[in-house]
Amino acid sequence: MDHHIKAPISKEDTKSLNAGDFVYLTGIIYTARDAAHKRMKETLDRNESLPFNIKGNMIYYMGPSPAREGRPIGSAGPTTASRMDKYTPQLLDMGMAGMIGKGKRSKEVIEAIVRNKAVYFAAVGGAGALLSKCILSSEVIAYDDLGTEAIRRLEVKDFPVIVVIDSEGNNLYETAIEKYREDQK
Repeated sequence: MDHHIKAPISKEDTKSLNAGDFVYLTGIIYTARDAAHKRMKETLDRNESLPFNIKGNMIYYMGPSPAREGRPIGSAGPTTASRMDKYTPQLLDMGMAGMIGKGKRSKEVIEAIVRNKAVYFAAVGGAGALLSKCILSSEVIAYDDLGTEAIRRLEVKDFPVIVVIDSEGNNLYETAIEKYREDQK
């Protein structure tokens, strides 16, 4: 099923999505990779505020290439989500509504997704140039010294993603394998 959803995403929206659904996001999402997640964790450990309100927002695990002239951002493909797994449960418990990346997630992240009625989306790896065309603006909002790993605020329009893990814990990576095996019988 196809969904057009405004970001930040509501709990009603996350609960309405099922693993395997196609979603087109329009609105504001944030980027952060390994180094930014480490800094956010250090910030929280000092009882300080994050550089943006995590509640209801989504983090896209991405570090862009330099922008071409006249474009807000360069290639913007997803990075492997599991590298952020040690930081993710805490952010989900703080109200983060979703993540965009590629690849599998740990058991602890899946439990936190279900506990918080959040969602994990996949963006198509290798399609960063095409994905960048859905990004209307890009602004570094924190950790500028990290270069491509700085936290960015992106405005997106019809940004295509697929629900991999829904708010009930259904996992497209597992169900797709099962379906494939059934089809091969």
